[in-house]
Amino acid sequence: MTKPFPPPPGRVDLGDLGGTEPVSRSFGGDRGTPLDRHYIEGFLARHAGDVRGQVLEVGESLYTGRFGADRVAKATVVDAPESGNGRADILADLATGDGIPSGSFDCVILTQTLHMIFDVRGVLATVHRALRPGGICLATVPGISQIDAADGPDKWFWLMTQTAARLVFAERFGADGVEVEVHGNVLAATAFLQGLALEEISPADLDRSDPLYPVITAVRARKIG
Repeated sequence: MTKPFPPPPGRVDLGDLGGTEPVSRSFGGDRGTPLDRHYIEGFLARHAGDVRGQVLEVGESLYTGRFGADRVAKATVVDAPESGNGRADILADLATGDGIPSGSFDCVILTQTLHMIFDVRGVLATVHRALRPGGICLATVPGISQIDAADGPDKWFWLMTQTAARLVFAERFGADGVEVEVHGNVLAATAFLQGLALEEISPADLDRSDPLYPVITAVRARKIG
């Protein structure tokens, strides 16, 4: 006999997800690949042609190398002065932009960074200034997400809807220079909150998009003029 859907009140079976403790507090990284990587890396793969020339990436040059390949003339890594990142070519505060050259980059990869900086407008001003005319910023921001247990809530400031992303990027890049995507659905959001790994969910289920349940908000912003 087929069960009715949605089940009537009081008949929902939450199973393993019925407790107040998540399956993983490490975004599923202790079980496999964090689920949000499916959306982040899919977004970068679709826009791989933008990763070219002089590329600036935050923290490391992993995505520059993976998606830019031989289109990249030079990969530059930027990180915060307090990070102690020995791989960084530039140690600078993205919000003030001090030490980041103007008009120097064809692409800026800004994945999973904006939510950890309070002054988002300052960061976008820096990115816009650092890009050459026609340059592209590829950014992703969490939508529905747990907070990193290692960092704690004191280091997380934002989760961003598609409307917020479009408006804040348009302030700097102009409405015509901004494209916004949202990725996720109720299953993906529930699994991500619980800390299930990418390998535990069918890719076909992940790829069914419901804008009311955004796991990742992704932005392609082009510097016009």
